[in-house]
Amino acid sequence: MDMSAEEFLELSRKPNRSWRKLLYGVEANSFLDIPPLVVQVTYLRCGGMILCTAINHCLCDGIGTSQFLHAWAHMTAKPNLDLPILPFHTRHVLKPRNPPQVTFAHHGYTKITQKEIAQVEINQYLQSQPLVPASLTFTASHVLRLKRNCVPSLKCTTFEALASHTWRSWVRSLDLSPSLNVKLLFSVNVRKKLNPELPQGYYGNGFVLGCAETGANDLVNSNLYHTIKLVQHAKSSLTDDYVRSMVDLLEDKNYKTDLSASLVISQWSKLGLEDLDFGEGKPLHMGPVTSDIYCLFLPVIGDSNSMRVLVSMPENVVERFVFYMTAEFLDGEEKENNNNN
Repeated sequence: MDMSAEEFLELSRKPNRSWRKLLYGVEANSFLDIPPLVVQVTYLRCGGMILCTAINHCLCDGIGTSQFLHAWAHMTAKPNLDLPILPFHTRHVLKPRNPPQVTFAHHGYTKITQKEIAQVEINQYLQSQPLVPASLTFTASHVLRLKRNCVPSLKCTTFEALASHTWRSWVRSLDLSPSLNVKLLFSVNVRKKLNPELPQGYYGNGFVLGCAETGANDLVNSNLYHTIKLVQHAKSSLTDDYVRSMVDLLEDKNYKTDLSASLVISQWSKLGLEDLDFGEGKPLHMGPVTSDIYCLFLPVIGDSNSMRVLVSMPENVVERFVFYMTAEFLDGEEKENNNNN
């Protein structure tokens, strides 16, 4: 590519359609048609390169993907040293029970045969029109302000605060019916939540979807404290028994993820992909080739305490989404400036 890394970085604030050329396109009608691994390297004029990879999700989750890429980088940069973490491929540790024992209600999934045709499909609405990516960076001070505005005071993680704020902003920007039940689905690593814990290096899909849900009216009109409590409750319910029940449920192929009125958040910011080093230094940029209606939490290169929120929505909706995501901070910054003056 006749472009330097510096020029590419100028354009890398948001994914764009031309980036699709950075990864070989595979014609696939289903998951089973997708190759296990696709890699494309694009060399830049300055001597740098862009490494794009796609790994079939049937093989592994984000943590497994990170483990593979770090092992590849390690073997390239330090070929004489053993891998620090060996892959554990034995999938049967998460196999369903016989007979299946679905002992919990799993609200993040719906049975296809029972789906109401008249049900509002936000997912279909979003997919039916041109989408525009919204990319917003939240610094440690932004997250701290979110937590301080949580009344009454509540101990929470950065993910819980930012996911709750993003979910509320997403629902508000879509201007949904107040009576609609809305959900937040988010990936949770359960490797250490199971009994016994999954072995170090477990390479398969060791995550489940946490599900927080409430009415659109309740979400929009309540404060951040209420939303964070919903997210925390969804996380705390992911016990060993609950996860085993979910594994058994998904053996029934009539069940699928309920995307009808859901925001899905996947956290890439803790995978360590920004630290990959094939022997010539760490990357200057890390992110997806394309932006989708699924929301990604991405790392910010050079600032481990910041996080970038990336999601695509119709243009008129994106403007409202960005407003709701940032208005609170603009007001807060103005107040701080006034106090300092």
